[in-house]
Amino acid sequence: QVQLVESGGGLVQPGDSLRLSCAASGGTFSNFAMAWFRQARGKEREFVAAISGSGGSTYHGDSVKGRFTISRDNVKNTLYLQMMRLKPEDTAVYYCAAVTRAYLPTSPEYLRQYDFWGQGTQVTVSS
Repeated sequence: QVQLVESGGGLVQPGDSLRLSCAASGGTFSNFAMAWFRQARGKEREFVAAISGSGGSTYHGDSVKGRFTISRDNVKNTLYLQMMRLKPEDTAVYYCAAVTRAYLPTSPEYLRQYDFWGQGTQVTVSS
């Protein structure tokens, strides 16, 4: 059983940067492809970015491409999401997720394929 714990959320102003972390335990971290999703109040959970087990392949959703970067440290068993030029529409609870295979899924946006989820961390972008 894999446990995922997100951290790093908070209240920031438009244009600011923020880095989220997701600490993993209970498995061999590099065996899992990982992803970030987010869910704004009253909306469905939305794909943000995904990364393969080795970190060699990444995929970012259109709404964050060029502003957010997913990465991982397989020594520290930690997933990251570097967010830059934040906008009010980025306000959401951000979740990390793990799927039990190392390669990047063909359709990483499909949330039901993820086997493990964190509890989420709130990001609020407001002036």
